[in-house]
Amino acid sequence: MSERVVADGERRRRRPTKRGTVLSEGLIVETALRLIGEHGAAALTVRRLGTALGADPSALYRYFQDTDDLLLAVADELIGRTLRVWRPSGDWRADLRSLGLRIHADYQAHPRAAVLTCTRVTGRAHEMRSVETILKILRGAGFPDAEAVRIYHVFVDQTLAFAALDATVLTLSEQSRALEERTWRERYAALGADTHPHVAATAPVLVAEMGRSAYPAALEMMLAAAAARLRHVGA
Repeated sequence: MSERVVADGERRRRRPTKRGTVLSEGLIVETALRLIGEHGAAALTVRRLGTALGADPSALYRYFQDTDDLLLAVADELIGRTLRVWRPSGDWRADLRSLGLRIHADYQAHPRAAVLTCTRVTGRAHEMRSVETILKILRGAGFPDAEAVRIYHVFVDQTLAFAALDATVLTLSEQSRALEERTWRERYAALGADTHPHVAATAPVLVAEMGRSAYPAALEMMLAAAAARLRHVGA
């Protein structure tokens, strides 16, 4: 989709598609998210989206300037899905934990979309609400503003980095994923104590650990560090 600007009046005009479906921004985003899950980045063409929607491809320009504009809307929708189900408890540490795990899980549910969107700043409603929500949690816990922003930055980047990393693993073929699992189980576990004493000593734990995401553990370490900083600034 090349860059093309359409007047607001035209952008908001709703017309039924060839199938009788009324186009909307939400419907286009939902369709794009589904197609990305099936085809990856290749899904983001006006021709493919138009075919899936039963609409003339040019109709998409009434809602999005180009495919990057649409991708940002998809990214914001993933954030919105987290916010629709997540509820705060009032305990800052528990709230960041549950929010981080929820974000990570929602991205894993859409791994190809996660790979495409985790690094993007949408500047849209759901993202703005998420920034406000996390800063409210941290400032409400008693973190000074500079500390609240710093911890917000670490929390978000850590969560999205793991979301992208783990989503990338999920996009591998079953054969590639099975090969990685066998490599840890068969090659590393078979290393001898004479050449690799520390690997050999920890092999059962290492094999089990490397088969799952490190995000929950990394999140706990980050929260423990944040709690220590809060005790320091409050001393």
